[in-house]
Amino acid sequence: MHTDTSPSRIICRYTTLLPSEFLEEYAEELGVVERKGKLQVPVLVWALVFGFAAGESRKLAGFRRCYNATVDETISPGGFYHRLTPTLAEYLRDLVEVAVTDAVDVDIDRFRNVMITDGTVLRLHEFLADEFQARHEEQAEAKLHNATDQTIERIDVTDEKTHDSTLFKTGSWLQGRLVLFDLAYFKYRRFTLIDENDGYFVSRLKQNANLVTTEELREWHGRAIPLEGKQIQNVVDALSRKYIDVEVEAEFKCGQYEGTRSLDTERFRVVGVFVADADDYHLYITNLPREEFLPADLATLYRCRWEVETLFHELKTQYELDEFDTRNPVAVEILLYAALLSLLVSRDLLNLVTEYADVEIVFPPERWATTFRSHARLILHELGEYLGYSPPPLLKRLIEDAQKIHKQRPIIQETLATAIQPGCEA
Repeated sequence: MHTDTSPSRIICRYTTLLPSEFLEEYAEELGVVERKGKLQVPVLVWALVFGFAAGESRKLAGFRRCYNATVDETISPGGFYHRLTPTLAEYLRDLVEVAVTDAVDVDIDRFRNVMITDGTVLRLHEFLADEFQARHEEQAEAKLHNATDQTIERIDVTDEKTHDSTLFKTGSWLQGRLVLFDLAYFKYRRFTLIDENDGYFVSRLKQNANLVTTEELREWHGRAIPLEGKQIQNVVDALSRKYIDVEVEAEFKCGQYEGTRSLDTERFRVVGVFVADADDYHLYITNLPREEFLPADLATLYRCRWEVETLFHELKTQYELDEFDTRNPVAVEILLYAALLSLLVSRDLLNLVTEYADVEIVFPPERWATTFRSHARLILHELGEYLGYSPPPLLKRLIEDAQKIHKQRPIIQETLATAIQPGCEA
């Protein structure tokens, strides 16, 4: 346990994670900042991160107020909204990939890294139904797709109708990588291409995938039921062994060539692990060799998928990811990436807190998320001071934020006075 608990320890942690010089240089390189002007990119990034964590709602005006409360020169509503561009969304997406570390802690030296793919659906403002089509009419929903390894390899934002599977592309980049799929990505052709590119995969086996066993990879003595030549789903309920480890053959359609699609076959390994609590087998399909990975090892590996499941659950329950009050589709993407950055920054701070706390202290995720959100504005204030920013006096900020912006739009008192004036004159 460390003894130095000054606020500078927290600020140094964040300025090391995302240094101001890097934020400014990369923003200029990408074109987020067109010219030298009022906009302070580091403050904008941190205002989005901590503003998302602290905000009770997802109104864009709240993020602008976070920015103005931290920076030297405030920015007008029009100037702020003008900078919410697709380029800024791309910039934040890249920062997510830079910021996240140790997202999945798997100590398997033979793999370049371990990737986990998944997606989650988010409810949006109904006026965005054209840009983010949902499965139900008069609704707008986005889908956040995530491919995670020790960094976040890729994040995509689409409408709800876009299937997760269409965004996973095979290729030579898979060499030496292990991919853990959920059932949304289940395709024999995809598994074959991963194997041909010297990659590896593990997926749950679909219930309707009743493949024929070609070979048993483990010998069973006594009165064990033989599996060779039998369809795996037809015999699994009759088995009493702890593990199933067989080779199976799958037939599938290849890609189109000159308007026709031929059939192909490939052999895979299917592993089953009996789960006493469920009184059933968990079946997995893979190309990992038995010599290095026993059935219990595969089950342990696949549990790493819970890292992404937990990430999405925490974003939606603790950080209210799908509570966006905006009709701007670009702003939706920006806020999604701000949410991810907020979560990653929160987890990084939790690691620091754990280092400084007594060993026996436990930090439940829900309680930590609440604590982080309640202190987010204070951390942003400390960060601004550390970076050398001097925000305008409080009275000046109150005048700027509270004054009437739209000269042609009557305030409620004016509307009321106009409505009752004829009656008073009579």
